[in-house]
Parts: sequence; C-alpha cells; structure tokens
Amino acid sequence: MMRRPFLAVLPLVAAGALAGCMVGPDFVSPDGPKTATYVPDQKSDLVAAGIPGGEAQRIVQSMDIPGQWWGVFQSPQLNGLIEQSLRANPDIKAAIAGLRVAQQNARAQRATLFPTLQGTFSATQNQTPASLQSATADQQPIYGLFVAGLQITYALDLWGGNRRQIESLDALAEAQCFQLEGAYLSLASNVVAAAIVEASLRGQVAATKRIIAAQRETLGILTRQSGLGAIPGADVATQQAALAQAEATLPPLEKALAQQRNLLAVLTGRLPSEAGPEHFELGDLKLPHELPLTLPSQLVEQRPDIRAAEANLHAASAQVGVAVANQLPQVTLGFGLNSSALSLGTLFMPGLAGATTGASAIQTLIDGGALAAKKRSAVAALEQADAQYQSIVLQAFRNVADTLNALEYDAVALKSAVEAERAAATALNIARKRLELGDTTYVIVLIAELTYQQTLLTRVQAQAARLTNTAALFQALGGGWWNRDGTGPGNGRSRCKPPASPWSISSNTQR
Repeated sequence: MMRRPFLAVLPLVAAGALAGCMVGPDFVSPDGPKTATYVPDQKSDLVAAGIPGGEAQRIVQSMDIPGQWWGVFQSPQLNGLIEQSLRANPDIKAAIAGLRVAQQNARAQRATLFPTLQGTFSATQNQTPASLQSATADQQPIYGLFVAGLQITYALDLWGGNRRQIESLDALAEAQCFQLEGAYLSLASNVVAAAIVEASLRGQVAATKRIIAAQRETLGILTRQSGLGAIPGADVATQQAALAQAEATLPPLEKALAQQRNLLAVLTGRLPSEAGPEHFELGDLKLPHELPLTLPSQLVEQRPDIRAAEANLHAASAQVGVAVANQLPQVTLGFGLNSSALSLGTLFMPGLAGATTGASAIQTLIDGGALAAKKRSAVAALEQADAQYQSIVLQAFRNVADTLNALEYDAVALKSAVEAERAAATALNIARKRLELGDTTYVIVLIAELTYQQTLLTRVQAQAARLTNTAALFQALGGGWWNRDGTGPGNGRSRCKPPASPWSISSNTQR
C-alpha cells in the first residue's frame, strides 16, 4: 500500500525540483571592448621589396580565415608536416584526453538530477543466546537470515545547487575544448615558425658560404699581388684573418639549423633520429597577397584563449550558486523494498516483503563559518576569473596590434635591406675590380666585404621576418578553427561553439 503512492508522486516531485529556483548569478557573456581599431592609423597596403618573398601585401577588413590557414604559404611540404604533427604530437593527444576527462565529469554530475536505485543483499549465520527466546518459529537457537532489498533515494535540487554544479562542469568542459583548439593552433603555428626559421638559417648558411667564397677569392688576388711585390704581406695576413672570422660564423649557423631540424621532428611526434626529408628554403614559402583582419568586436569570439577564459569565468559564476545552495536546507526522499527469509529458497515468497518510505531534511546550523567562508571564496574566485579574462583580452588585442606593427615596419625594413644589399654588392664588385687593377687599397675592399656580408644576412633575416609576421597574424586572429571542413587533420575531435556573430564573407576569399 505504501509503494504505489510513493512511485506515483516521485515524478511529480522530481519535475517540481527541476523547475525550482536556481540561486546564484546567471552568467552573461562579457561585452567585447568598445573599439573599432587595433592600432591608430592602421595601413592597409604594405610596401613591396622587389624580390620574391617580398611582394606587396594588402590587409582586408572582415576577411574570413580558412580552417587550414597555413595553406596560404603554398607549400605542400609544410602542409604535410602540419598534418603529421596534428595527428602524432603527444601534447595534442594529452589535450584530447583532457577534454574527455572534463566531458565525462560533466556527464557524471548530471546523474545527480535523477533518483539513485541501489540493490542490497546480505546473508548471515546467527545464534540466539540461551537466555533469550529464539527469533525463529521453530525455536532453533542457530539460524540463517537472508535479506534482499531495493532502495531508491532522490536528493531534491530545490535551490539549483546540482544544476549549478552541472553548469560549472559543462563550462569547464567547454574551456577544455577551447584549450584543445588553442593547442592545435599553437602547434600549427610552431611548425610554421620552425619551418620559416629553418629556411632562414639555410639561407644564412648559403649566404655565409658565398661570403667565404668571396673572401677566398679576394685572398687569392692579394696573394698574387703580394708575390709580385705590389702589396705588403701584412695585407695578405689581414685578409687571412678576415677569412678565418667568416669561416668561424658558419658552424654556429649549421648547429642552429641541425637543432631546428630536431625541433621539427619532435613537433611532428618523431624522434630527432627519425627526422623527415622535408627541407625548407625561403623561396619555397610564398607570401599571400591579401591578409585578413578581424573586427575588434569579433576577436573575443575567435580567439581560443579568450573563449577558454570566458568558459572559466562561467564555471566560477556557477560555483557561487553552488556555494549559496549549500547554505540552504537539503531535502532527500527515500523509498525501500526488502524481503527477509531464513532460507535462500523462500526469500522472495509472498508475505515476506516490507517497505519503507520517508523524507529527510538537513540544515547546517553551526559549522564554524565554513559554508560562509566557502561562499566568500567562490565570490573571490569569480572576481579572479573576471580579472584573468580581462587580462587575456588585453593581451590578445596587444598581440594583434604588435603583429600589425611588425607587418608594416618589417615590410619597410625588408625593402631597405634589399636596397642596401644591392648597393653593397655593387660597391664590393667595383672595389675588387679596382683592387685587381691596383687602383685602390685592400682596406677599401675589406670594408666593402664586411658591409656586403652584413647586408646579405640582414636581408635574409628580414625576408624570414615577413613570413613569420604573416603566420603570427593568422595565429593572433584565432586561426580559423570555426571553418574546419571535416577533411583536414584532427577530424573527429569535438567542435567548440563557433563565433556567435555571423561572418560577412561576401566576395572576399583567401588567396
């Protein structure tokens, strides 16, 4: 008679509890910064340097970013290397596992919204003392007792504490999702940067070898002239010293190049001894003619680190509700069925079953201020998460601004470096011809050689800087994770919520 009313009322009670109030603040996404630009007087057109790898670039407002943004460099080698790294890098695997942990924790917490059903069974051998009457009908002092039961308990979520905890864990899972997106973006950016550095170092090695060859040629000229008595032997010795100094700059560059190869191998999940055949030259990487620039109001929706910080802020907000709910009465409903018998064979016979039903309410009265302190702690954690979110937003905007400045000024620097290299090469050729004709001194040639050496290396470094800045802009804007087509590397991983505002791509396409 007790079981049917309880089971009939339980769904209604559960529905009422789920529809009950939720204490604590309701989370609202923070507004983005109220600004229309990243830097004052941002230029849209970047100057050309007049060499391959130094083409003019144009910054296009509100241009969308492709999911595989590294394709803009038009390097099949680079594309394959990034695909390999996204599949095999252990840091990515760790981030994926971390996402699964967060998702399963949130799933486990949702179970608190439903009743818990537990089954029990016990078997004991009992002996009644001689001074007492036996508990069995046949008055046997030794008897077995078998008990089986079902117990249903349900904690009413009257104040929304469980729902706030679910909300918090869902937000943490979302944060982990964006951390995974950030890991993918960071890894792809690191591979691109490492490839550019390798290409730059290979260019510097080649330039240094050309410088050494030119130094040796000059030494040959001086040696011949010294043999004819046209110049003193001190000039030959000075050139030998200059050649030795130039040769000494080559091993550090070759060492850095080898270490960069090791880095690329590790980024792709391989041992340094298993480095792939990819070799990058500056000429293999193309500058895209158009670069995207997200509206500042959209940046907070695109950057994985900002979205992760927002999700952490959401989780902290929900924890305030959990702390408030813990200060209020906790109500639990219970219903049990049990059957007891002296033998296992008669355990489930009619007439041996019993039932219990009831409710309990617990309200903490004195706890030394623990619950109040936990609430203050949750409020402070919310304030901390808010400050951290604001800090990350500021750093993100600075990141974009720094990259835009670098794009503008490094384009000018490359143009100047190319002009300086050409002028230095012309001056060196003239000085060497005059030296061969005996029309100038060796000191003039030496100065021209050193000048050309510096301008050549500066041009290679400036050329690499333009490629690095291009990659840095795509990274600073979020990397286009919302445009994955499902065919690229990492296919099958969880999709985070895409930017809220729709993109107005119109006719703008990435070149």
